[in-house]
Amino acid sequence: MTMTTNQPSIVDSGEFTVRRTITIAAPIEKVWAAITEAENIARWFGQTAVLDTVAVGAGGVFSFDGFGTFPVRIEELDPPHAIAYRWSNEPTFSDVPIDPDHSTVFRFTLEPQGSGTQLTVVESGFDTNLDPAGGLESHRGGWDSELDELVAYLEDGS
Repeated sequence: MTMTTNQPSIVDSGEFTVRRTITIAAPIEKVWAAITEAENIARWFGQTAVLDTVAVGAGGVFSFDGFGTFPVRIEELDPPHAIAYRWSNEPTFSDVPIDPDHSTVFRFTLEPQGSGTQLTVVESGFDTNLDPAGGLESHRGGWDSELDELVAYLEDGS
C-alpha cells in the first residue's frame, strides 16, 4: 500500500504560526479519533498521551522522548471538525498550570475529502516563546514528522 505524500509545514514568521495541510486516506471519524483519544494520540504523537476527558477545559500531558512532558489543555472542540490544544513552550511537571503568556495553541481542522480527510494544523503563539524563530523552526520540523506518522498510523496501521 502506498502512503499519501503530503507537502511540508509552512512557517509564517510575521504571524508566528506553523501550518500544515495534509490529506489522509481515512474517513473523518477515524482521523478524529486519532487526534482526540489519548490511546490513539500516543500511537503517532510523542510517546505517551493522557487526557482527563475530551471537553473544553480538560487537561492532560503529552510526553516526547528526549524532550520531556508537556501539559496540555483543550481550548476548542467542534466534533468531528475542530479541536485546539494549548500547551506549554517548556517541558514541565504535569501539576504545573499552563502559562497562557508562554504557551502555543495547535488547532486541527478536518474536512471530508472524497473517502478521505483533509487535516490542517495551525500552531500559533510563538511570539510568546523566549526564542520565537527557534520555536517556529523546531515545530515546523516536528509537525512534518509527527503528521507523517499520523498518516502512516491511519493508512498503514503501523
